[in-house]
Amino acid sequence: IENPRPALVLDRTAFYPTSGGQVFDTGSITSGATKLHVNEVADIDDGKIVHYVESVKDFKPGTRVRGEIDASRRRDHMQQHSGQHVLSAAFIRLYNLPTVSFHMADDYCSIDLETPTLTKEQIESAERLANEIILENREVSIRFVTRDEAGKLGLRKLPPTERDELRLIDIHDFDLTACGGTHVSRTGQIASILLRKTEKVRQGWRVEFVAGQRAVATARHDFTTLSETAGLFSAHIYDVPQQARKTLDEIRSLRKQREQSQKEVAEFQAAALLAETPECGGHRIVVRTFSDRDLTYIKLLAQNLTRQSPNAVAFLATTSPQPSLVFAQSAGQPFDMGALLKETTTNLGGRGGGNKDMAQGGVPNADGIAAALNAVAAKISPK
Repeated sequence: IENPRPALVLDRTAFYPTSGGQVFDTGSITSGATKLHVNEVADIDDGKIVHYVESVKDFKPGTRVRGEIDASRRRDHMQQHSGQHVLSAAFIRLYNLPTVSFHMADDYCSIDLETPTLTKEQIESAERLANEIILENREVSIRFVTRDEAGKLGLRKLPPTERDELRLIDIHDFDLTACGGTHVSRTGQIASILLRKTEKVRQGWRVEFVAGQRAVATARHDFTTLSETAGLFSAHIYDVPQQARKTLDEIRSLRKQREQSQKEVAEFQAAALLAETPECGGHRIVVRTFSDRDLTYIKLLAQNLTRQSPNAVAFLATTSPQPSLVFAQSAGQPFDMGALLKETTTNLGGRGGGNKDMAQGGVPNADGIAAALNAVAAKISPK
């Protein structure tokens, strides 16, 4: 197959296509001196298994080939998929919580449980039982039965597809379910299961987990992250939550103090600006551009100016960190701050809006802001 993507179809294959929640195998296909990387495998509508490769120009129908599967990737997928069977069975045995879907990604797996609630104790108990089954190294066998026979065997989940023959995965004396995926031969080969997180989803609760070498790699990454975080606090890793809560409380307290200080500074600066600004045509027009204040502060300043004086008009701007403008006037003044600001920001290549008494906006850079404020102040000043 050359279009839309180069691919090979073989008369038989050991490559597993994406199916049943499990992702595809990768590997290589070789013919003579030509070796192609298999980067995806899919099961297309007519039942053929398609092996996507970088090129098929050196291959013709009837060419004898040899396929080689990426053993590490296949082993990982076997650990994840068999781990999912054990975990799903644990939730059934302990709490009768059925799995309604399974998803395998490159770095994590998840199952969706049909339940309105899921507690921490249920999660930990299911994880504990799953790992006990793994440690017991139970046999995992494969057998084929008719659909009628399967209906009498008490499967954990009977697939909806109408097939004459079903492939069953049997974890000795623990779980029996229909599945076409790749699996370990004994539960000990799963090595371990680590439940990572849970979240409420539309059909119940999603449980994220990792198994086998993924669990080891994830635990190592978690420990490294915790150790680095603990080092920042000069604390033991088990004390990180307490230290984080303490730091967050301190940050909230400092933020409140800063907000209060900003309000006080804005109030005093507004009084000073009004005192030094003479009336012109019945208005006190304050024009200021700040390089060391943010948008939050100039909004506070505008509010104080218009609150402290019955005839204040403020054209304020900040150049840092993001160039922004705030136009405001005392209630009852005749101008339209929203329209004036929109005109000004448009001329500066920005955007903004507001109402008759208060408006704000942003511009891409600080060039021309001071001149624009002076121009709009001159526009409303009596000639």
